[in-house]
Amino acid sequence: MTRTTKTGMKAWGGRVAVIGALGLASVTLAAVPAFAKGGVNITAPHTAHAGQAFTVRAHGNDDAASYLRICLEGRSGGQAWHQVTCGAVVATGTDAQATAHVRAAHRGVLEYRAVVYGLTSANDRHPVRERTSGLATVNVR
Repeated sequence: MTRTTKTGMKAWGGRVAVIGALGLASVTLAAVPAFAKGGVNITAPHTAHAGQAFTVRAHGNDDAASYLRICLEGRSGGQAWHQVTCGAVVATGTDAQATAHVRAAHRGVLEYRAVVYGLTSANDRHPVRERTSGLATVNVR
């Protein structure tokens, strides 16, 4: 055999290995389930004075539902979550937004979170919770 033949055989084996690896990668990627994309953010001041009004804002999106609605929930002293306000129903592809103007009645720690609900229609009476934000904590002095 000549040197050219040996090099040609090595190159052919390398090509087969690359084609096999690419085929395996494409099969693996096709088997991975698709996940909904989206997110939710909440903003609130870190501190507030008792009797002072402050604003809590949230916005979020998700592509798992046809319509979205975002709601703000709050609690103080580790009690149960209660709904503060909800934003308007929007179509997927648009950020859902909610804004609450809150007056801190007494000292302590107030916690807020935002929840994105998915709806099948604009008038859906049974929304599904899609995403929940992290906590936004306000220390009332």
